[in-house]
Amino acid sequence: MTSQAERQIDGHIVLVGLPGAGKSTVGRSVAKSLGRPFLDFDVEIERRTGMPVARIFAEQGEPAFRQMEMALTRELAAAPPMILAPGGGWITNPGVIELMRPPGCLIHLLVSPAEAVRRLSRSRTTRPLLMEADPAVKMNALWEARAGLYNMSDIVLDVELVDPQRITDSIVALAHGRMPEIG
Repeated sequence: MTSQAERQIDGHIVLVGLPGAGKSTVGRSVAKSLGRPFLDFDVEIERRTGMPVARIFAEQGEPAFRQMEMALTRELAAAPPMILAPGGGWITNPGVIELMRPPGCLIHLLVSPAEAVRRLSRSRTTRPLLMEADPAVKMNALWEARAGLYNMSDIVLDVELVDPQRITDSIVALAHGRMPEIG
């Protein structure tokens, strides 16, 4: 936990982490609790393009999708404070962290690759980067490639064994400058 927990978060709260970490689920709940707008990057990109993310990946490739994420990030950088849930690979876009901070705060929802795969196996959402014979191998590779970037977050919350409401309560406490009960 950093000194970030000692001050109120006045800018965007950006939830980052592996696919399946709970960014969208927790993000919606945090936004409701704080009375802030919530934006899920994948949903917004799908709305704007009229195409599912899986189709964008298939037809235009990951680099095109990452460009869309970056354009959306630039647009949101000057917007009033929101709760943002970008995709798991958003953090790999050069310069995105700098666009959000300050005054934004990046919160890494930390789960192991194995837990992320377990959670996603129960989901109905298609994850383009996990459409492989062995999703666990791919998730481990994503973790290896992204862990250093996730570690650049202002706050890390280990959410492996914590229910979404406790995670929400912790982020709301952080937003108000209080220490959360989980860490």
